[in-house]
Formats: sequence, C-alpha cells, structure tokens
Amino acid sequence: MLRRDAMLTTNDLMTIDPETVTQDVSLREVVTAMNRANIRQILVVEGKKLVGIVTDRDVRLAVNSPLTAEEPLERLELLNEFTAKDCMTPNPRSVTPETPIHKVAELLSMYKFGALPVVKDDELVGIITVTDLLNQMALIPEPEK
Repeated sequence: MLRRDAMLTTNDLMTIDPETVTQDVSLREVVTAMNRANIRQILVVEGKKLVGIVTDRDVRLAVNSPLTAEEPLERLELLNEFTAKDCMTPNPRSVTPETPIHKVAELLSMYKFGALPVVKDDELVGIITVTDLLNQMALIPEPEK
C-alpha cells in the first residue's frame, strides 16, 4: 500500500519473491525461466543469499561472443554448455526495502541498470525495476489547467 504522508521507499514498489535460479543451472534454463516470467533479468541465489544477476544482455553477449561458435545452431547449443555462473554479474549492487525511491531512480540511471535486487539482512527479499518506477509515475495525475 502506498503511503501519502511519507516518501516512497523500495518496499512500496518492489516485486516480492522474484524469480531466481542457482549458479549451476544452464543458460537454457535461465532463458526459459526469464521467458516464462516475461522478465529481462533473473537473480542468482545460494539459499536465500543473492550471489549474482543475469540479464538478457548478459545472455546475448555470452552466446554471440566472437570467441564462441561460428554457426547460429552452434550458438544455441551454447545455452546448454554455459551456466548462470558463467555469465552472471557477481555480487550485484542492491538496495534495501527502506531505500527511498529517488535514490533507486538515481542508481538505475547512473549505472544504466534495468533493475536492482532488494536485500535485507543478507537475504534476497525482492527486486525493483525501471518498469516499477515508470508504472508509479504513470499514476501521477496531470496538473489541472
């Protein structure tokens, strides 16, 4: 529920219980999970501890690297050979549920991130995305003329 009497925080807009994978899953499983949930990034965990993030860009770079296969079908086969650990960003920047939304927006803009994991007491509790912020902005009424 949004508070009108105080500044919005990450907790007000974040997605609770986001999609996750473990480090050892294949990139094919990562892509399948991302497509199924219609998301562009997935969090990598060990238990409840955040250890990394894989974005759609990370997958494209891993599969389309000039150092990998030459043929498109060979590139698709790489999805079975690489794991989440192979292409994740380890120890990604994160925010807490109490982080003010303006600070989240600043971090997303500064680092050109599409999302930030939300961590509390060393445990993953959610994710906040650029889309979450845009959806909130869309709720702001137009000024009366």
